[in-house]
Amino acid sequence: MRSNSPLLSLLMRRLLTAGALLLSPLAHAADGAPGTAPDAKPANEQVVTPELDRRDVQLTHIPSNDFEAGLFTGIYNTENFGANAVGGVRLGYHITEDIFVEAVYGQSKVSDTTFRDILPGGIFPTATIPLRYYDLSAGYNIFPGEIFLGRKYAKVAAFYVIAGLGITKFNDTSHQTVNGGAGLRVFLANWVSVQADFRDHLYSVDLLGTKRDTNNLEATVGATFFF
Repeated sequence: MRSNSPLLSLLMRRLLTAGALLLSPLAHAADGAPGTAPDAKPANEQVVTPELDRRDVQLTHIPSNDFEAGLFTGIYNTENFGANAVGGVRLGYHITEDIFVEAVYGQSKVSDTTFRDILPGGIFPTATIPLRYYDLSAGYNIFPGEIFLGRKYAKVAAFYVIAGLGITKFNDTSHQTVNGGAGLRVFLANWVSVQADFRDHLYSVDLLGTKRDTNNLEATVGATFFF
């Protein structure tokens, strides 16, 4: 019996090794089965959840009120006759957010004081006479956006170009006028704005028997109300 003990031990070890080899694939299959791993995570799971403070963004737009009425004041420089204060009213209608039409009435003065130094009696009946003009123009907002007042406040604004036709009257004479210019309008609220405007009024004047074209520059500021 002692001589068979080593042979029996060798046989038992081989049986155990064969059994272990047969059970090993089953153990691996059990480990890889779906739902058996407690720490398994979907491939598309987001590991870190960002915490973002979202804010509402409001698009800039010009108030949609169609009609406007306003007052303005400034300086009107009449070529050959000097610069004087000007004031007037404007009425407008906004066809679209960017296109508008405008009617303007303005009043200033002209003076021939410089001519009276060389011409006895001057050119006009008196040294100073009134000047009035009427214009009908069309404008276009080419740069609508915002303008910042300091670091904290922003207001809707529009830079516009404008041109039109009209009549300028002084010294009992009417002059057909072409006007053109540009301006900036800043909305303080949906119903009111302030604006700065620069225009050139072109018309012909018969000065001392010679007819010539003149450029008459105007710079104004004013307030406009929308309704």
